[in-house]
Amino acid sequence: MRIEPTGDTKLKSSFWKDLLVQKFSHPFVLLILLISCFAVSFLTYKLQFIGFGAVLVLTIGLPIVFAITVYPEFGICVLIVASFFISYASEFVPEEAPIGLIMDVTTYLLILGFFIKQRTERNWTYFKNPVSYMILVWLSFNLLEFVNPAAESRLAWVYTVRAFGFIMLMYYVFVYQIRTVKFIKTILKLWLFLDVLAGISAFQQENFGFFPFEHKYLYSDPLRVSLLFINGHMRKFGIFSDPVTFSYNMVIGALMCIVFMMGNLPTKKKVILGFTAAFFLYVMLYSGTRAAYVLIPGALSMLAVINFNKRVLISTLIAGAMLGVLIVMPTSNPLIKRFQTAFNPSDDPSYNVRAENQKKIKPFILSHPIGGGLGSVGVWGRRFSPNSMLAKFPPDSGYVRVAVEMGWLGLILFCTHFFIILKTGINFYFSVKNPELKNYCLAMVLILFAFNIGNFPQQAIVQYPSNILFYLAISIMVVCKRLDDQEQEKLQQQNTAQATITN
Repeated sequence: MRIEPTGDTKLKSSFWKDLLVQKFSHPFVLLILLISCFAVSFLTYKLQFIGFGAVLVLTIGLPIVFAITVYPEFGICVLIVASFFISYASEFVPEEAPIGLIMDVTTYLLILGFFIKQRTERNWTYFKNPVSYMILVWLSFNLLEFVNPAAESRLAWVYTVRAFGFIMLMYYVFVYQIRTVKFIKTILKLWLFLDVLAGISAFQQENFGFFPFEHKYLYSDPLRVSLLFINGHMRKFGIFSDPVTFSYNMVIGALMCIVFMMGNLPTKKKVILGFTAAFFLYVMLYSGTRAAYVLIPGALSMLAVINFNKRVLISTLIAGAMLGVLIVMPTSNPLIKRFQTAFNPSDDPSYNVRAENQKKIKPFILSHPIGGGLGSVGVWGRRFSPNSMLAKFPPDSGYVRVAVEMGWLGLILFCTHFFIILKTGINFYFSVKNPELKNYCLAMVLILFAFNIGNFPQQAIVQYPSNILFYLAISIMVVCKRLDDQEQEKLQQQNTAQATITN
């Protein structure tokens, strides 16, 4: 029995042939285009901005949505790029524009693509490691905070989990969808390229002034100006939401460059990476974020311990000597003066204020094992429970925020979460055989260690893109170990087969 094709296949074939090959020469194709033009014009005329937006959604948005869901590598790259520019875009789009939904929708689509792929592959072995289990435990504890009897608002929990919960799930998406060394290299190149753009933006703000839309955004809020204008100098933040996020991302960019220079690369590339790292550290000073200044020596100390050899030891001693001179040398440069105060916190008034605030909140933390509920401090606390004590408390430190919102039990779990991630990463580094993967794993461990240190004086992993990059670094670390295991298993099978043939 012959199966007849359904529909007019000749017409379909002719349409696509004329569209792609004969350059719109067929009358039917021209008719379709003419109708489309009239429809677009009518929608734009009648609905104006909304109509134009609807046209963009249909012509650009839907294909992108499809690509993010079906092609996860593309979706991951879109997520990374969007996380870098989401704050910058909010400076010049209308305030009522729901630009934050871009990140939400992208994460939802990646998660949807993950489950669609799982329907056919049914492979959960990628997640059989201590890090995956610990992140699941930490996510579960966040979900259980919904029933926290001390919480002032359930809506605050909803908004907080919507932001942080789905970002935690991205770890599983990253681990599952990142499957090749080539894609890891693509991600890292994209990461460094975006960091360079952020550094150039801060360089422009410092030396050439703010763009008009940046100036308007900056001075639209007197509180924002008061926080950023210190000692006659406006702190710079590049394309990010605040100077802290900018400075931390410059530090992790510099760390990546330093570690990659230790790999098996041509001299030309090592020189480029060296200049790039120096550029990152230089523009970082524009942020005026003292907490960031401590991250580099701290992370390099970890590098010296993990990768101990004569060359690293000499480089560490030289860097330490240069840092010591920079800390104690007399100077009139306000940027260097602010850098020096980072290593003498007792003389810093802002540090003393934070220490006093933490001392005041300590009894509350000790008397509330699971805290005051997610979203009880910060933006959501001021929005949903403005009259509560916690809404008026400035957490500053990421660890303090966890202790206030999730109690001392949550703080213990959070510290355990960080410990297991770092311990597993260090173990992976020493067990990975492939030199390239070993180098990538080391870079991710140092980035996570820097985030760990930076989360004490500031909230290091709550803003875009740091929250995305944090879980991306964890996933790359895990994927490096998995790819190396697969490579070693393949080599072992080849050796076994060769030995069998020989015998």
